[in-house]
Amino acid sequence: MRDYCPVSVPRYGRYTPRLRASRTVHFPNDVVFQDHIKQGDLEQVGRFIRARKVTLDTIYPSGMAALHEAVLTGNLDCVKLLVKYGADIHQRDENGWTPLHMACSDGYADIARYLLSLGASLEATTDDGEKPSDLIDPEYEDLVQLFGATALR
Repeated sequence: MRDYCPVSVPRYGRYTPRLRASRTVHFPNDVVFQDHIKQGDLEQVGRFIRARKVTLDTIYPSGMAALHEAVLTGNLDCVKLLVKYGADIHQRDENGWTPLHMACSDGYADIARYLLSLGASLEATTDDGEKPSDLIDPEYEDLVQLFGATALR
């Protein structure tokens, strides 16, 4: 009786079985772009924008645009890069939140300060009627001071 080897492949004449090429997975540009934003990879973010592989005002399945995603990472340099290339600081996500709402909610005073310097609205309300200042946790002293100072202007 012959030895049995489950991985042996019989040969028929000149025919030699080909091994299948390894498969690759390709993700849509928007998904890859979002990942670069979340990773803070400014070089790749810039490349995608310059190559016009993405549009900055697209609302992703997460319900947010690129600028919202960058704010949530807390990466001021990424926020600045997106704004430099035309991201709208007034754009709303699917719940009516602006990037300033997100910066206030998550305690990113440096990003909030930057957005305010560009004219982000203090009076913008979410779908639930909340202003950015309504979302500030009292523990975020920098934001409390920033919005206390802005309210006096």
